[in-house]
Amino acid sequence: IAKETVWREREQGEEFTGKYLVERLQREGAQVGLTLVFVWNRNTDKLRESVAEELILHNLPDFTDRGADVIVEVCHPKIVKDFGVQFLSKAHFLVGSPSALSDPQLNQELRQATEHHGRTLYVPSGALWGGQDILRLNDSGSLKALFIRMSKHPSCFRLTGDVLSDWTEDEGRRVLFSGSVAELCPVAPNNVNTMAAAAIAAGTLGFAGVQGEIVSDTALSDYHVVEVEVTGANGFTVHTVRRNPAKLGAVTGSATYNSFWSSLLVCKGHGGRVYLC
Repeated sequence: IAKETVWREREQGEEFTGKYLVERLQREGAQVGLTLVFVWNRNTDKLRESVAEELILHNLPDFTDRGADVIVEVCHPKIVKDFGVQFLSKAHFLVGSPSALSDPQLNQELRQATEHHGRTLYVPSGALWGGQDILRLNDSGSLKALFIRMSKHPSCFRLTGDVLSDWTEDEGRRVLFSGSVAELCPVAPNNVNTMAAAAIAAGTLGFAGVQGEIVSDTALSDYHVVEVEVTGANGFTVHTVRRNPAKLGAVTGSATYNSFWSSLLVCKGHGGRVYLC
């Protein structure tokens, strides 16, 4: 497959998660007590075929006029940085780009906002398998180490810089980065939200303590692979491998869409705190 085709598909896939959630809200929202009150996209023309004009928000700062109880972000970490605190002043906030929380200052500001306003900052599990188990192990004081490896076709990565500009279809496997999730998030902000969710679950280790690795593998044309290795006390270990079906160029695996929807259904208010859902 030509690189140009892959990149084009990847850019079109940027809003797939948002599109999926909007369509499902419009189709099933009433059945689960949810009503869509606004949709924002940096390019409003992309919304006109699927969203009624009165639901399109042209200027994001005007979100305060819509009276939302829960605001869902599936855009980019910059939106979390620029608007996260404002969102929490008016509503619960489901952050689809939790890699933004790798910034210690923003992390602290968002946590302070949750406490001050009594709102919940929801972090979806996404492609993370066993997130609640990691959280329980962390809260018991038994979590000693956490490592996550994400392997994808090179067309599925969106990295800062030119790390992958020279990939070829026959190159096989290449480790792109290995180190702390705190260092990794700025390198691949749209690809490592699973790792960010894990770092939030593993609060005692945090972004600096959780280790991550991203691997480009041209053999992975049909799915993404997420491996999680948990180390606890007294020799306790767990190793999980998740294969998430995904098309070439897809940043998000198909199974993750249902996971986001399930996370949204949890967002009914859990007090002024960060909550993995």
